[in-house]
Amino acid sequence: MVRQFSMLFAGTFFISLFVLMMQFLWRYVDELIGKGLSLEVLGQFFWYMGLMLVPQALPLAVLLSSLITMGNLGESSELTAIKAAGISLVKSLRSLIALSVVIACCSFYFQNNIGPDANLQLRQLLLSMKQKSPELEIPEEVFYNGIPNCNLYVKKKDLDKGVLYGVMIYRMTQSFEDAAIILADSGRLQSTADKQHLLLTLYSGEWFENMRSQEFSENANVPYRRESFMTKVILLDFDNGFNLADASGIAQMAQAQSISQLVVRIDSVRNTGDSIGRQLRRDINVSTFYTPQVEKKDSVAAVASAFKGKINADSIYSKLTPEDQKRVLQSASGRVQQLSQELEFRRLATDECLQREREYWVEMVNKFTLSLTCIIFFFIGASLGAIIRKGGLGVPVIISVLVFIIFYILDNTGYRMATQGSWSVAFGKGLAPGVLIPLAVFVTYKANKDSVVFNIDTYRMFFIRLLGLRLKRVVNSKEVIINDPDYARDIERLHMLTENIRNYSEEHDLKSLPNPYKVFFVYQPDHDVERIAEELEEIIEDLGNTRDRFIMSYLNKYPVVSEKAHTRPFDRRWMNIVAAVLVPAGAILYIRMCRFRLRLYRDMKQICHLNDLINDRISNNLLVKEQK
Repeated sequence: MVRQFSMLFAGTFFISLFVLMMQFLWRYVDELIGKGLSLEVLGQFFWYMGLMLVPQALPLAVLLSSLITMGNLGESSELTAIKAAGISLVKSLRSLIALSVVIACCSFYFQNNIGPDANLQLRQLLLSMKQKSPELEIPEEVFYNGIPNCNLYVKKKDLDKGVLYGVMIYRMTQSFEDAAIILADSGRLQSTADKQHLLLTLYSGEWFENMRSQEFSENANVPYRRESFMTKVILLDFDNGFNLADASGIAQMAQAQSISQLVVRIDSVRNTGDSIGRQLRRDINVSTFYTPQVEKKDSVAAVASAFKGKINADSIYSKLTPEDQKRVLQSASGRVQQLSQELEFRRLATDECLQREREYWVEMVNKFTLSLTCIIFFFIGASLGAIIRKGGLGVPVIISVLVFIIFYILDNTGYRMATQGSWSVAFGKGLAPGVLIPLAVFVTYKANKDSVVFNIDTYRMFFIRLLGLRLKRVVNSKEVIINDPDYARDIERLHMLTENIRNYSEEHDLKSLPNPYKVFFVYQPDHDVERIAEELEEIIEDLGNTRDRFIMSYLNKYPVVSEKAHTRPFDRRWMNIVAAVLVPAGAILYIRMCRFRLRLYRDMKQICHLNDLINDRISNNLLVKEQK
C-alpha cells in the first residue's frame, strides 16, 4: 500500500503543481508578454513560482493519491480481503497515516524555511518585470508609444533590410508647448551596446519645433525652428535591459517571513502601535484642546470651576464686535478641524499597525493549518476511496476537485475576512479545518463500518421510489443452460397466478379512491400483492432458462410490481400520521398513492395478458417435443 501510494503521490504531486502553476501564471501573463525577457529570467520565475506553490500542491496530491490508492484496492477486491481477514480499515491504514504525517511535517518545514525566500524572490522578479520597459516592436500605420516621451508612426517596415519608411515622430520634452514634429522619408532604429538608449537614424526629412521658453511672455509671438536634413541621428532613452528592483520595500511582507521572524515582526508592530497610542495620550494631555471628561449636565459647572467664577465666557463673547465674534468662531473651528485631522492621521497609523499585525498572525497560523490539511485530506481521500471503490483518474479526480474547491473557498474566505479584520484570525483560519475535520471523521467512521452512504445505486433506488419511476425488467438469455424449465408446472402456475389476480381485482377496486383515514391512520398491509409478486418472480426465474426467443421477449415485458406503494406512503405508522397532519405534504402523498393504485391495476392486466401468451406458446407441440 505504501509503495502504491508513494508512486501515485509522486505523479499527482507534479500534476497538481503544474495545474497550480498554470493558474498562477494566468494571473501574471500580462507581466511576461512583450517584455523581451531572457530564458534565464523566465527560468528563475518558474523555479521560484514552483517552490512557492509546493505547500499548496501537497494537500491536493495527498487527497488524489489516497483516493486512487484505496479505490484501486476496493475495485480489485483487495480491500474486501483485508477486512475479511479481520483487519479494520483504520488499522490497515496505519502505515499510510504515518506517511501522511511525514508529508505534513515536510510541508511545514518547507513553508517555514524555503517558502519565505521563494516568495521574496518571486515578488522581486514580478516587481522588476513590471518596471521593465516593453520589447520594442513597432507596428505599421499605428502610433507607437512604447518609447518614453515619443509617439512613433511608421507607414511601412522592411524587416529584411531593417528600414522604416514614412516615419513620423511626435516628441515631447517638458510640455506640450515644447513638442517637436519630425518627418522623414525613411530611417533605421538600433539599440546601443549598453541597451540604455536607441539610435534613430533618419533620412530626407524635416524637423519642426517650438522655441517657447520662460523669457517669452504669454502674449508674445512664439518663434519656432524648422530644419531640413538629409541625415539625422537622434538618441532616445530606452532601457531594454532587465534589472532587479530593490527588495527592501517587500522584505517585510508576511509571506517572506519564517515563524521566528513573524514573532519578532508582531512584537515590533505591536510596540509601534503602543508607542503611537502613548504619544497621542501625551499630546492630548498637554494640548489646549484637552478638557476633563465630565458629564454633559456638569459641563457648565466644570467650566465655572475652571475659571473659578472670575470670568464669564458668554459675557466676554457677547461684548465682542460681530467681526471679532466671526473671527473667534473661525479660529475655534480651525483648531477643532486641525485636531480632527491629527486624530485621523494617528488613527490611520494605528490601523496600519493593526493590519500588519493581523497579516503576520494569519500567515503564522496558515503555516500550521496548511500542514494539517495534508492529514485531513488523507483521511477524506482514503475513506471516500474505500467507500466508492473506484480507481483510475475518473471518479477520484472529480471528487478531489470538489473537495479542494470547498477547501479553497472556505480557506480563501477566512483568509480575506481575517486579514481585513472582519473576523478574528482564529475563526478565519480555522473555518476550513473546522468544516473538513468533522467531514473526515464522518467518512472515516462510515468507511470503517462498511456504510453505503456514498453508494450511487442506493441513492438511485431511493429517488426512483420517491418519484415513482418504473424499473425496467431485464432478463438475458443464458448461453449455458443446466436445467431446462419445467413447462408443465409453469403452465399450472401461470393459470393459478391469473386466477389469483382476477380474484384480487374483484375484491379490491383499484380504480376507486381509497379512504384517507385508513391510508394514514390504519395500518393495512396487502399480503396478496406480495404473494402475487413473489410467485411471478419465481415463474420468471424458471422460464429464464428457456431457449425460446418469444418466451424470452415476453418475460422482458413483465412489469416490476410495487408491493407497498399502493397501500400507504410510508412503512412506519407515525410517519403516515405526520404526513396527514401536514396537509400539503399529505395531499401530495395521497395523490401519489392513488397513482400507484392505477399503475398496479394496469400491471395486473398486463401480467394476465402475458400469462395467456406464454401459455399458448408453451402449449405448442414443438416445445413439448423438444422437452421429450
